Amino acid sequence: MMKNLQSTTTLHNGVQMPWFGIGVFKVEEGPELVNAVKFAIKHGYRSIDTAAIYNNEESVGQAIREGIQESGIAREDLFVTSKVWNADLGYEATIAAYETSLKKLGLEYLDLYLVHWPVEGKYKEAWRALETLYKAGKIRAIGVSNFQVHHLQELMKDAEIMPMINQVEYHPRLTQKEVQAYCQEHGIQLGAWSPLMQGQLLDHPALQEIAAKYNKSIAQIILRWDLQNGVVTIPKSTKEHRIVENANIFDFELTTEDMEQINALNQNHRVGPDPDNFDF
Repeated sequence: MMKNLQSTTTLHNGVQMPWFGIGVFKVEEGPELVNAVKFAIKHGYRSIDTAAIYNNEESVGQAIREGIQESGIAREDLFVTSKVWNADLGYEATIAAYETSLKKLGLEYLDLYLVHWPVEGKYKEAWRALETLYKAGKIRAIGVSNFQVHHLQELMKDAEIMPMINQVEYHPRLTQKEVQAYCQEHGIQLGAWSPLMQGQLLDHPALQEIAAKYNKSIAQIILRWDLQNGVVTIPKSTKEHRIVENANIFDFELTTEDMEQINALNQNHRVGPDPDNFDF
């Protein structure tokens, strides 16, 4: 049950992952980021999502250390995710990249480590490295990001371990039904990045109507829709009031009719790169 910010989903290896967390995409190193993550921890967030390419792991690590000290929680109470970037998708390079991320974060382990993008001809070796790190007990869970069904199928031809999560662009304009159905069938938890479509849905008339019905913001309606669709969600914000507002979604439930109305907004429209056609 999703009762509060500490509510978790059980990944297929038994690890508990919070349904809701904070993302730090495009937030630069420095006090703004440190304070945002500390705000999140102070207000009950337990999941923090970063990546090597965000170039902000050091500030995230500082915030985690200070947040733990100020809040009195233990490191084990937090769920920290990072991702290996495309330039490091080789077996040895991925292992080295993981150690670099750990050093920057100042942590002894990560709760979740993801292959950030399915770079053709490279992601299988990276996955083999993640399996090695996982079996050595250096990561609690491993997964992928931006993988379509055919990427997952190809990965599993040689993989020993099924990914525990697949984090993809997911919002009412891109509901990823085929990917979600495949993940559900194979016990892979779906996660959402850019759940608010970079703000592009915050004045949509149908969503305004639903938001008024529940006396909630459109952002809160979309984030609640994510959770009721069984999708782990990590919205980004650096403002304390927005961090609090985003998380204030556990005191109501969307009706089946409202869920279906939001589902119907899908246009298979991306704001980020297409995993089958990207160049970085």
